[in-house]
Amino acid sequence: MGAAVRETDPIERYVAELGARLQGSRKQVRDLLTETRDSLTDASEAHLGRGLAEEEARQRAVEEFGPVREIANEYQAELAVAYGTRTLIWLAIVLPLMHMAWEYGRLLLVGPWQDFGSMPPAWYLFIAKANDLTSGIASGVALVTLILGRLLARRCDAKLLARLGAGVALTAVGAVLLGNLSIIVATAHLDVARLVQSLPMSVASLVTWTVIVRLGLLARRCLSCATIVA
Repeated sequence: MGAAVRETDPIERYVAELGARLQGSRKQVRDLLTETRDSLTDASEAHLGRGLAEEEARQRAVEEFGPVREIANEYQAELAVAYGTRTLIWLAIVLPLMHMAWEYGRLLLVGPWQDFGSMPPAWYLFIAKANDLTSGIASGVALVTLILGRLLARRCDAKLLARLGAGVALTAVGAVLLGNLSIIVATAHLDVARLVQSLPMSVASLVTWTVIVRLGLLARRCLSCATIVA
């Protein structure tokens, strides 16, 4: 019954075609489609009041609303900006919290560097320090991008803002991923036994990598939402 209505009713067919082109938060997509359906219904009722037949009134409302492709591009840019904002907020908050939790756990369960028996070489400490800074820098860049996006929202094209947010998110996650991989490789090269940690630290490492992967998926989805815009 529902499929038959979508095939015959111009408004439902239009909304279905529009929804098939949109990618982003399910709730936001649903809200946009609901607003579109309501707007088309109101326009159709206005045409009915002017004496048009119901079928013609609904078709006229669809024609006046605009081509599906153009409206989908406008909506998709809005969805991409919203998804990018959400991803950047996650990066700005989660990365420093994750790093602080890891460092606190390391100091509590492992201890400072001197407790390893001998101070690691300078090159290792450099990589460790760079890895420590990566999360803070990535978080800071995400925060600055959010602020700039808010300031430029009315001046710049939404498509440009969406792609900027996606690029920053993907770069930030990539930097954090590279930093974590670098410290693992460096530790294995220095003393592979140090990779074998206590159970709590192993759990913390698993949680850290789970968070990084999750953030990576969010960033990839963010890029997908941004690049689908024509």
